Amino acid sequence: MRPRSLQDYIGQTHLVGPDGVMRRMIESGKVASFILWGPPGVGKTTLARIIANTVNVPFYTLSAVNSGVKEVRDVIDRCTRDAASMFTQGRPILFIDEIHRFNKAQQDSLLGAVESGMVTLIGATTENPSFEVIRPLLSRAQVYTLRPLEQPELQSLLDSALAKDEVLRSHGVEVKETTALFRFAGGDARKLLNILDLLEQSTPQGEKMVIDDATVTGRLQENPAAYDKGGEMHYDIISAFIKSIRGSDPDAAVYWLARMIAGGEDPVFIARRLMISAAEDIGLANPNALLLANATFEAVHKIGWPEGRIPLAECTVYLATSPKSNSAYMAIGKALDLVNETGNLPVPLHLRNAPTSLMKDMGYGHDYKYAHDYPGNFVVQQFMPDELGHRELWTPCDNPAEMRAAALQNQRWRPAGE
Repeated sequence: MRPRSLQDYIGQTHLVGPDGVMRRMIESGKVASFILWGPPGVGKTTLARIIANTVNVPFYTLSAVNSGVKEVRDVIDRCTRDAASMFTQGRPILFIDEIHRFNKAQQDSLLGAVESGMVTLIGATTENPSFEVIRPLLSRAQVYTLRPLEQPELQSLLDSALAKDEVLRSHGVEVKETTALFRFAGGDARKLLNILDLLEQSTPQGEKMVIDDATVTGRLQENPAAYDKGGEMHYDIISAFIKSIRGSDPDAAVYWLARMIAGGEDPVFIARRLMISAAEDIGLANPNALLLANATFEAVHKIGWPEGRIPLAECTVYLATSPKSNSAYMAIGKALDLVNETGNLPVPLHLRNAPTSLMKDMGYGHDYKYAHDYPGNFVVQQFMPDELGHRELWTPCDNPAEMRAAALQNQRWRPAGE
């Protein structure tokens, strides 16, 4: 069922749609180094294979799970020979699956070939490249984010499987309901196909295979490991962990933390999610939460395992018992929507820097009011683009810290005479 061309590829229209950057790259045959970042089962490896089938250059693959520095250097040597060959029309491509599992030495061994242009690197990762890929390599490769498949895309995948898979066609399949199927799939194409495989295997020969919510839920509960091939427990438990913190339940949060520790979860991954939660869910209600989460991340790095579980637990309880606010998270979301809606509006002249006399003559920086020259270090002036006036993007939440900040802002910005 793995697509072999962009025409059969499902999802990621922001990258492979008619105007998508990946489609233009693939159709032109001019592939630059990039890293695909997204959850399991959304098409990272499939995109790499489509490139291999489309572009007329040597294509090599490595898995970070079982490749060391020697294997990387051997492949790079072959790529170098290919690049020097008069018969090669473009740079060889090296695809590395799960590149986040490469250590620093392994990633360093790629730098020379990528920087010299001897090889085009394509990496795939489920982890944030900012944390897992060394900075010199990141600066030489564009990062593209892949998203979980949405319901219409899962429906397209289901329709395709029912139409193309010979085993499913031989059974005859009656689709009554898809709510449970899509919910358990969770935006993961591989997981959806695994569930179909489980349903087929549990349907007696000669009987019609039925897809409805009761059947899907019952079969999966009877076979809890059968649909976990894409790391389902990894994402479900971290979701329960974060939602317990957000819901101010320290007992549940510590329980899910223990489940992750007992299951061998990467402690650095847990520490990163605590940092995100501190910024997203606690935010301005208790800014110290982010400081503690960052300190926890550093502590886990420094003291290692198993003692690292102690600062993780401390931070978990602190975040769960802290007052909550998502006002900063909501504000940046509104701001990004506004930017997408209004485009690149010009910066007001009085806010622009004027390092040259020509810029000063053009009005750059003219009439800018230096806040520290005014009482209370504040003076009313226009800071947003003129076309927007003053849009309120930050809405304070109902907690003491933000109520104090909101009162001060109201006092500063209320019209004169009020």
